[in-house]
Amino acid sequence: MILLQLSAAQGPDECALAVARALHRLQDEAQALGVGVQVLEREPGPRQGTLRSVLLALEGGQADTLAQGWQGSLQWICVSPYRPTHARKNWFFGGARFAAPAAELASEIRFETLRSSGPGGQHVNTTDSAVRATHLASGISVKVQSERSQHANKRLALLLIGQRLAQREQEAGIALRAERRLSHHQVERGNPTRVFRGERFEPG
Repeated sequence: MILLQLSAAQGPDECALAVARALHRLQDEAQALGVGVQVLEREPGPRQGTLRSVLLALEGGQADTLAQGWQGSLQWICVSPYRPTHARKNWFFGGARFAAPAAELASEIRFETLRSSGPGGQHVNTTDSAVRATHLASGISVKVQSERSQHANKRLALLLIGQRLAQREQEAGIALRAERRLSHHQVERGNPTRVFRGERFEPG
């Protein structure tokens, strides 16, 4: 399982639209590769149908290949649908992959099992498959119930805590700026690793 975050950083509305369209494009590519995609978190953008950021879990034999194609600075070349007369046609957003946490991290986490809640048919409330994981040193806590097995939920919880710890460490290194997500400040303008074009968001 791999965590991948797409972010519009502090870019204008068009960048948030690019993230939303990138999500659809990534889901199509994942389906073609046989990779499962789960949306873990999404932060809505300033306009309807846009996303400031989205955090994804990728799983499958080709998950690493898919993630590699969505890392770094990403560019969308298109006339702004919001400001058609605007001279700018280059909109940048970013993709960041969060590595699996070190094995020793598991010893620093307290796991609690609990019953899943919410819709889900007979499986829900029949097994203690949901997991709450707490990193003892930092107090960071996550609850995961999206997977059917306790083992899979523990694995995802570990990844999420690792991601939050990595973000916290990075945020502490940028002059104590209290931004919620560091990757919002790391989208490089220029030298894109991948380019998309036009309203249809076609790779090119």
